[in-house]
Amino acid sequence: MLIKLHSILQVFARQKEEKKEKPLSRKDWINVDRMVMIALLLSVIIGAIIFS
Repeated sequence: MLIKLHSILQVFARQKEEKKEKPLSRKDWINVDRMVMIALLLSVIIGAIIFS
């Protein structure tokens, strides 16, 4: 009698059904853009403090 063992590689195997990515809406783009601008502003401020 053989036992069917589950390989650890099956966890990383591609799913049969792929998720369809929905396009970002205008509101999502604005939110992402705001976060990027805040991150850039903070990095410039921190860089100015460190290198001054």
